[in-house]
Amino acid sequence: MAKAGADIRGEVLLTLAQLRLATPRQLKALLLPHQRDTDHVRRALRSLLEESPALVARTHRAQQSYWHCTTAGLAEAAASGELAPTTGRTTGKRIAASKTGLREHGLALVDTAIAFHQAQLADHADWRVEAPHPTPAGNLLPDGVVLLNNGSSAFVEIDRTMSYARLVAKLERYDAYRGAPPAGRGNAARPPRSHWQETYAGPSLDRPFPPVLFVFAPARRRAAPDTRESAFHERAGRVGSVDYRLIVATTTLPRLTEHGAGRAVWRVVGNHRGEERMTLAALPKAR
Repeated sequence: MAKAGADIRGEVLLTLAQLRLATPRQLKALLLPHQRDTDHVRRALRSLLEESPALVARTHRAQQSYWHCTTAGLAEAAASGELAPTTGRTTGKRIAASKTGLREHGLALVDTAIAFHQAQLADHADWRVEAPHPTPAGNLLPDGVVLLNNGSSAFVEIDRTMSYARLVAKLERYDAYRGAPPAGRGNAARPPRSHWQETYAGPSLDRPFPPVLFVFAPARRRAAPDTRESAFHERAGRVGSVDYRLIVATTTLPRLTEHGAGRAVWRVVGNHRGEERMTLAALPKAR
């Protein structure tokens, strides 16, 4: 039986708190994929909007509405105990109202989460957006970190307009994060671990460093995603850490949406296999 709008209020609120902003269409794809329209989602959004104080807010642009949590909504979502603790969690208001590419960047990340959700690779609740990761050179802020259903994780970067130099610089920041020294001194039972080992390697340190997944999304007045993806491969392949300390794989948002995140849509940087694409499960492991 379809859930009434009031029944999914909590899920809508948690999803907006998790992903920062979304359209009604995106919320329907995540929460009510078998519904033909967005009526139930819109009813839930209106109900959250009518709370006092309002738990959500919206921005209208070009006949589309973009929804995000208010400060009160974030507090209520956090009080539920169902959100992963994230420092610096923000409402998404600035992103939703942006006239730059910030809003489209945020929406592309949600579309990526939808692709993983539909492929049953990860639940939409298992994403963290811009969670800080310490390095000796300052914090690394991945666009997203996803906990996959097999227990491993992946870093996700969305590119629409960033220069290739900045993309390569971000790869170098990932290498700095992986190479950061252990925090603390450990003890007799356990040697000291670095932040990535504590967070991603598992209790027995048997999981490798998570892959870094780049998704190239369409952007106005920019080269097509396929073109930018190929240019990135040329530059990133020269980074010494790629292909052994870091596993970097790329796709485009149109390919991800059309074929699914679980299909052979990922192209590994520097693996000397030309244009071959593979599934996430088939990606090589960082050494």
